[in-house]
Parts: sequence; structure tokens; C-alpha cells
Amino acid sequence: MNIYQKQLREDEIDAFAHREMVGGLWEEIGQLQFDFMRAQGLAPGDRLLDVGCGALRGGVHFVRYLDPGRYCGLDLNASLIEAGKRELAAAGLAGRGASLLVDDAFDVSRFGGRFEWALAVSVFTHLPMNQIVRCLVEVRKVMAPGGRLFASYFEAPRSAHLPPLQHPPAGIVSYYDADPYHYSDDELAALARFAGMTTERIGAWNHPRGQRMIAFAAA
Repeated sequence: MNIYQKQLREDEIDAFAHREMVGGLWEEIGQLQFDFMRAQGLAPGDRLLDVGCGALRGGVHFVRYLDPGRYCGLDLNASLIEAGKRELAAAGLAGRGASLLVDDAFDVSRFGGRFEWALAVSVFTHLPMNQIVRCLVEVRKVMAPGGRLFASYFEAPRSAHLPPLQHPPAGIVSYYDADPYHYSDDELAALARFAGMTTERIGAWNHPRGQRMIAFAAA
């Protein structure tokens, strides 16, 4: 069992252990996600799919901004979803109609309808290639025409880069075949093709741990 499968107790959620479990920097990265999506064109009436939403570090910002019922978040960890509900309630957002699901196979079709936008922050950094393809295949099914999925990742300088990589400014070390993973743009483009998608490199987006951003769209 890795840390992402650990189920937090109620007392741990009360003590905000979920904020550290999703990587800390709660306010900084939550605001960063929101600012990035706003810059891409996210509007209040749009529908947003938050893949690997965790405890809603970014979700709290999106639920506050989007029209009621326009935010959907999915995560494999039930205790983080519960923590996210508490974060929404504490922020006075419990009545905004956020849809939250627990699912370990990226079955985002369960939400129903289509999405103009999807976001996966610090998700592909923890997934091997086959699980990334599964995620892309499932997300593609629910994207509206012209919709895009933005995903953060640790960037490798070339495909099949076997040695570990250290990423400034935080010094996080990533690996070719262990969590946290790194990927080249060509590798992500190949995975996208398997799922019937294309990629557009965004690159740096001011992530404090050096993660880069890439966009996926239906081919």
C-alpha cells in the first residue's frame, strides 16, 4: 500500500492531515491551479472535471468560482473525498452542488454529461504509462467538442531516460519506472495517440516543485 491508498481517520482529517497527504503547499498550489485554468479561459458557466482531486486543494477555488453544479471531482481515496467535503463546508460552499466520486479506474462517465475542461495536477507524476492511457481513454469519452485536459508531469529530457532526475527548485527526484515518474514530451504524445488524443506542450507554469504542464485534446 502506498501513501495515496492510506485511509485517514476522522481525527486526522480534523487535524488537516489531508493537506499534507496531498503534498502540502495547500494555499499556494490550490491558487496556482485556479489561476492557471482562469488564464486558459475557464468561465463560470463551464463544466470542469478534476481528475485526482484529492481533498480539493484546487477544488475549493473552482467550486467558489464556477456556477453551481459545474464542478466534478474524482479520486481513488475515499478519506480524501470526505476531507474535501469538509473543506467545502468550512468555506461555506457545501451548497454549491459539487459532485465528488470515489473511483480507482478513472470512470468519469459516472458523472454524466460532457466537460469543456479537465485537470489532473500531480496525478501523472504518480502513474505508470498504462494507467495514464486508461485515464486518457476515459477522459476522452466525456470531453465536449474542443475540450482539453491539462495534466502536470515531471519532464524528462528524452524518452526512456533511465537515470533518476532532480527537479529544481524543490529538488524532487523522479524516476523512469518508479513513483514519482518522469516522462518526455514524446512519451506523453505516444500515450495520447493510443487514446485517440493529441498533445500540446505548455511547459513551465510556476509550479513550486518544478512540474511542467501539457494539454490533451481529442484527435
